[in-house]
Amino acid sequence: MKSFVDGHLGVPIVIFDANSSQPVEVDLRGSLATVVKRLPALSSGASPASVSAIEGPPRGPGRPKLGVVAREVTLLPRHWDWLAAQPGGASVALRKLVERAQRASAESDRRREATESAYRFMHAMAGDEAGFEEASRALFAGDLERLQDEVATWPRDVRTHLLELAGRTASTSPADATQAPD
Repeated sequence: MKSFVDGHLGVPIVIFDANSSQPVEVDLRGSLATVVKRLPALSSGASPASVSAIEGPPRGPGRPKLGVVAREVTLLPRHWDWLAAQPGGASVALRKLVERAQRASAESDRRREATESAYRFMHAMAGDEAGFEEASRALFAGDLERLQDEVATWPRDVRTHLLELAGRTASTSPADATQAPD
């Protein structure tokens, strides 16, 4: 990528996180060795925002060695009363509630995140393509067959990656996703 950018000044490039389709900032200034030295902070799988949050200012209350972070929660008095009456106190009760909610909504959260990722990529790379609105509707409706039809005329690489991302929205594994013919 560094050599491509150096040889094609002025050509815009966008790098996407493979899971979230969020744009990834890569500082390409300097030599290849300098660019590579800056990459390890991102190679851990952490987003740039979470890396800076981890390396941010010292934390206040909580148990940072265990990964526990203190943050503000705003609740009604009756909620605080209920939490205070729970065994272990408010923190334990909140952690249990969050864990239970995460387990209960894991599959729908996975599908929602996959749909949002596919849409972010589609909007960034094909927002001006013919059929974008209908393709968006098909994506959010979970109609992968109709999505494939709507994007059939889009650039092959964009179409292929979009359909791979969209395949993650289904209940089946990404390997089962339908690929568009070239």
